[in-house]
Amino acid sequence: MPQPTPELLVAIAAALLLAGFVKGLLGIGLPAIAIGLLATRIPPAQALAIVIVPAFLTNVWQTFSGSYLLGILRRLWPLMVGVCLGVVGGAGLLTGPYARYAPILLGALLASYAVLGLGNVRFHVAQTHEKWIGGAVGLVTGFVSASTGVQVVPSMPFMQALGLEKDELIQALGTFFTVVYVALSYNLTSAGLLTHATVLPGAVALAGAFAGLVVGQLVRAQLDAEAFRKWFLVGVLLLGLYLVASTILRLA
Repeated sequence: MPQPTPELLVAIAAALLLAGFVKGLLGIGLPAIAIGLLATRIPPAQALAIVIVPAFLTNVWQTFSGSYLLGILRRLWPLMVGVCLGVVGGAGLLTGPYARYAPILLGALLASYAVLGLGNVRFHVAQTHEKWIGGAVGLVTGFVSASTGVQVVPSMPFMQALGLEKDELIQALGTFFTVVYVALSYNLTSAGLLTHATVLPGAVALAGAFAGLVVGQLVRAQLDAEAFRKWFLVGVLLLGLYLVASTILRLA
């Protein structure tokens, strides 16, 4: 990664401030928003290298903020094993010869996630089938994450389909995303993307993310979270469509 310009550092701070705010308010959304916004300026692989530390640390905090961790690990271990296999198996997809198409896949992924959320699409997975389905969902999510840096589809609909309690679901998401970022850090290190050049932008990203996180938590009780969620999804949809269209025009 080349030395970041002051303009890029400002963009990183703004993107992570917004992404952290959304995470503080809703418990999700940091990597999707941050990578989606930064991918309009730099390749998704570089965006992931900048975002991975704040995303990892905020999810570690979320992992241990609750009393459900052991139950989550017993119930969701196939999902986590599957995603690790998918991420490592997809190493190089974000940096190889097809990396220039990554913003298209990322945009389509963000748009799909937004459409599912806006349509209030809900699934149900019977407990007798959740182990093998979880393993398959994890494997697919791993390949998607290795290609785009985002892991909300199909993992998010799957975990929402398990009927977890609200606090249990938030802790499960934190645990799952922590595992994903450990696997992704292996890919990034192997590709030479986690170097001294990412220290400064990573520090800016970390400060922006935690500042946004604190603000989001402070105003959570003051806002209608459901209305905010809908506008957030509209913004994600527009961002996804923009990434697809702008990348196609650039490659044409």
